[in-house]
Amino acid sequence: MGNLFFWLFFLSLLALIVGLIKPGLVLKWLPESKRNRKKVAMYFVPALFVFFVLFGIASDAVEEDVAAVEEVEAEEQPEEEVVDEDAEREAEEIAAREAEEQAAEREAEEAAEREAEEEEAREAEEAAALEAEEAAAREAEEKAEREAEEAAAREAEEKAAREAEEKAAREAEEAAAREAEEKAAREAEEAAKKAAAEAGTVSQQQAVKQAKNYISYTAFSKSGLVEQLEFEGYSNADASYAVENIDVDWRAQAVKKAQAYLDFSAFSKSGLIEQLVFEGYSNADAAYAVENITVDWKEQAVKKAQAYMDYSAFSRSGLIEQLVFEGFSNAQAVYAVDMVGL
Repeated sequence: MGNLFFWLFFLSLLALIVGLIKPGLVLKWLPESKRNRKKVAMYFVPALFVFFVLFGIASDAVEEDVAAVEEVEAEEQPEEEVVDEDAEREAEEIAAREAEEQAAEREAEEAAEREAEEEEAREAEEAAALEAEEAAAREAEEKAEREAEEAAAREAEEKAAREAEEKAAREAEEAAAREAEEKAAREAEEAAKKAAAEAGTVSQQQAVKQAKNYISYTAFSKSGLVEQLEFEGYSNADASYAVENIDVDWRAQAVKKAQAYLDFSAFSKSGLIEQLVFEGYSNADAAYAVENITVDWKEQAVKKAQAYMDYSAFSRSGLIEQLVFEGFSNAQAVYAVDMVGL
C-alpha cells in the first residue's frame, strides 16, 4: 500500500512541475480559459501533501507487519529446520537408492553388453570355424576333383600310348608280313622262272647261254640283245625267252654302253642320250647312264671339234653352229673352238 501512495505522490509532483510549465497539458478536464498555473497549484499541491501523509502512514504499518512476520518466522524456524533435515535425509536416502538402482542398472547393462559381446564373439568364432570347415571341404573337394582329372588324363594318355604302340606293332607286323609275302612271291617267281628256264627247250637253253655270253663281254640293251640273238639265227621267241631269263641290270648295261661310246668317239650329253635310245635303251635308262659316267663335256666338245676339222673345213661360227647342232651348249662350243685355235 505504501508503494501505491509513493507512486501517487511522485505522479502528483511530476504533474505539478509540468503544469507550472504548460498548464494545458495537465488540466484537460477544465475549459481552456481556466487552464492556468494557479489552478495547477490549487489541484496538485494539496494532492502532494495528502499522498505524502498517506505514504508515511502506510510505511509505518508495513514495518509493524514485517516485525510480526519476523517474530512468527523466528518461532516456526526450529520446526522448519527439523522438517528440512528429515526431508534432506529422505532426499539423500532416495538419491542413494536411485544411485544404487542406477548403478545396478549400469551393471546390468554392462553385463548385458558383455554377454552380447561374448555372444557375438562366439557367433563370429563359430561362423569363422564354419567358414574354415567349408573352405577346407571345398579345397578337399577341388583337390579330389583335380586328382581325379589328372588320374583320368594319365589313364587316357597311357591308354592312347598303349593303343599307339599296339597299332604301331600291328602295322610293323603287317608290314613285315607283307614284305615276307612279297619276298616269298618274288622268290617263287624267280624259282618259277628258273624252273621254266631249266625246263625250256634245247634251242631256248642255247639262246640263254648265248645271251649270257654276249652280256659277259659287251653291253646291250634289252631290244638290242634280242636283235643280236635273232641275227645269230635264233627265233624271236627263243631270243625273247633268253633275254627274260638272264640276270641282268639294264641300267648298268646302259652305263657300260655310254662309257664304251665315249671310249672311241666324242658325244654331247643330249647326243649320247639319243644314241643310247637308238640302241634300244629306254629314255630313263639312257638319262641315268649319262648322269652316272665320269665325263668332261667341254673336253668332249673339243674332241668333236677336232674330229670335224680333221675331215672338213669350218669357219669359227660354222663350227660353233655345228657343235651346238650336235647338242653341245653355246659356251661348250665356244670353248672347244677356242681350244682348237680357230
